[in-house]
Amino acid sequence: MDTLNYLFSLFCFFLVCFFSGEQEVVEGRRLPWTSSPFGFRPKMLFGITFPGKPSGRFSDGFVSTDYIAGCLGMKTPIPYRWREQLSERVKDGLNIAYGGTGVFDTMVAEPNMTTQIDFLQQLLHDSVYTKRNLKTSVAFVSVAGNDYATYNAKNGSAQDFPAFMESLMNQLMVNLKRIHDMGVRKIGITSLLPLGCLPRNTAPFSFQHCDDTYNALVDLHDQLLPQVVNILNQQTNTSNSPSFILDLYNAFWTVFNRNETYQGNDPTFEKPFEPCCFGVSGGFKCGTVDENGENKYTLCSDPRSKFFWDGVHPTEQGWYVVYKTPAFQNSLKQFYGLT
Repeated sequence: MDTLNYLFSLFCFFLVCFFSGEQEVVEGRRLPWTSSPFGFRPKMLFGITFPGKPSGRFSDGFVSTDYIAGCLGMKTPIPYRWREQLSERVKDGLNIAYGGTGVFDTMVAEPNMTTQIDFLQQLLHDSVYTKRNLKTSVAFVSVAGNDYATYNAKNGSAQDFPAFMESLMNQLMVNLKRIHDMGVRKIGITSLLPLGCLPRNTAPFSFQHCDDTYNALVDLHDQLLPQVVNILNQQTNTSNSPSFILDLYNAFWTVFNRNETYQGNDPTFEKPFEPCCFGVSGGFKCGTVDENGENKYTLCSDPRSKFFWDGVHPTEQGWYVVYKTPAFQNSLKQFYGLT
């Protein structure tokens, strides 16, 4: 079988996407901020670039999964909760994602990664998918840092943090092994992006520079992640079809480090840490309104001019530029077996 046919048969049947913590593609039924004492107006904001209305994406338009699915020549996988309403799309894959969740339980009362994998296990048991289906699929796993945010919110100590991170990595290993044992032979897991550079963490510095404390945590996480992937490949004996890390960390830094001397064709951002949509002061977020219906956020005139959409998530333009970076493209080539 030649390479093109192999890639077609391997990847173009369906894509199973696991997301734990990546809020840019979510179930769409509840936003984390609805617990706020203030109102929330997603109709005015999310999805304004695409598709013109809220679609479950935490952005103004396309997000990472849209670009990755497009690279595969596929439609974006539908949310798990829509599997019955859009049953004809199930063959294209599922996004079993819940915004704000993690490897463990977080401050968001939604299924953690273990439970999300249980959902796939049940679909296999119910013959919605077969082992053969899963063997010709890929899984995209994302851990975005909500476990660490929860640890901090619960006043976890610095002394116990290394043990917590080790337990997270051990559980992540168990989860990835389960996905493999169901039949999935290609698993891509994202590195942790530089959390200290998110607008909610750069706001105290007037969006001028990142928070080094947060990024030190990220560095430790991303140092341990390759060990998890290497052990997984050894345990599963998948030397010919291993799992890979999708390098979001260096992709983000590539974009952040571009300045007026950049000679490439991709867009640059004059103030990469400044978001398009942000609360007017502490306690307010993108989309919040007060009891009188007054907007408590600012919104830029053109989302394409900003890398970040809100305090956490990139814009469609931001994700596009990340997707185009050599760091991320090289990861995808490994993941898809194109090297």
